[in-house]
Amino acid sequence: MFVSTKEIQLTYADTDMMGVIYHANYLKWFEIGRTQLIEDIGYSYFEMEKAGYCAPVYKVEATYKKSVRYGDKVFVKTWVEENQGLKTVYGYQIVNNDGDVCAKGTTTHIVVKKDNFKPVQFKKFFPEWFNKYEDIKKKAGQ
Repeated sequence: MFVSTKEIQLTYADTDMMGVIYHANYLKWFEIGRTQLIEDIGYSYFEMEKAGYCAPVYKVEATYKKSVRYGDKVFVKTWVEENQGLKTVYGYQIVNNDGDVCAKGTTTHIVVKKDNFKPVQFKKFFPEWFNKYEDIKKKAGQ
């Protein structure tokens, strides 16, 4: 299984009134992680869009385990959890510098045509990218 890791730059603007990182920022970090994973394996989401397709979020799940505060050092770890012909599920962990998992979650994406948002088969329209995900995805028991 391939895991992409990206350090997250925290800003004071990311905090809430309690002095912790506002919960919606974790979803933004999931997206940063997904983009990093795609780049790490040699593909480009921008090129997908230039070809007339995009991969919107279909479903999001997040579990918050430990607060992140301004000044902490955190990383998003991202991997391919599931890769089917129509949908891809990415797994995420937000980990602090001590290795503690602060949040975990998944996002499910489907590939659609940009002009009409009709779903298309990822496997059919981006076969090399799909096969790369097959090579790197989390295997049962990992």
